[in-house]
Formats: sequence, structure tokens, C-alpha cells
Amino acid sequence: MTRRPGDGVVVAKTVRLLAPVVLTFGLFTALHGTSSVGGGFQGGAVVGATLVLVAFAFGVAATRRWLRHASLVRLAAAGVGLFAAVAVGSLVAGGAFLEPGAYPGPKAAVYAIELVELGIAATVAAVVALLFFHLAGGDGRA
Repeated sequence: MTRRPGDGVVVAKTVRLLAPVVLTFGLFTALHGTSSVGGGFQGGAVVGATLVLVAFAFGVAATRRWLRHASLVRLAAAGVGLFAAVAVGSLVAGGAFLEPGAYPGPKAAVYAIELVELGIAATVAAVVALLFFHLAGGDGRA
């Protein structure tokens, strides 16, 4: 397939326009898992795929400059930490491991589940991006 002049401009402008919408949809999907179909894994996959789309549109090297390897590792670790904090917090609150109903308050279980979903989404998005950067060339370190 041959590249025509201006192909990169069209793709870049389209991605620049669509990426915020798709990222918002990924966040919506992650948070919507408490009440219907969706959840952290699906939302994280959408966010991770958006990061891959940005890398295709603007170049892997340019994306690595603003989305560093260490930042993605921190995001994945923060997601695992958030999940663990909610899971262990339910033990401290007197319930079983990862029992959202153990938290006191009228909507505490819903908030606990949403935090778990956000933790899963952060981890999945970071891992998808890390895997892409690793496969795109080397270890993904900028």
C-alpha cells in the first residue's frame, strides 16, 4: 500500500478528535460494571487500545516520549494496589476478603466495587500499552 501525502495529517487529526471520546467511553465502561454489562477489564482494554491507536497515529517513538515506561508500570502497580486496598479493607471492616458489603454506609458497597473496577481498568490499560510498546520495539523504555 502506498502512502499519499496528507495521509498522516488525516489520521492524526481524526485520532486527536476521537481519542478523548474513546477514553471517556473506556472510563464509562469501567465504572458501569456495577450496574450492567461492562467492567474494569473491558474499560481497561478500551483505554489500552486507545493508547495503541495514538501510537499508530503519531508514531511509537513520539508516544513513548510522553507516555514513559515507568509511568505505565506505576499505573499498573497503582491498579493492583487499589484492588488490594479494597480487598484487605473489607477484612479490616470485619468482613471476608473482597466483600464489598463489609464496609459501613448506605452506598459503600457500590463505591468499593467501583474502586475495584477502576483498579482493574488501570492495570489492564497499562499492561496492554506495555505489551504493545514491548512488541513495537524492545522493552518499551523511552
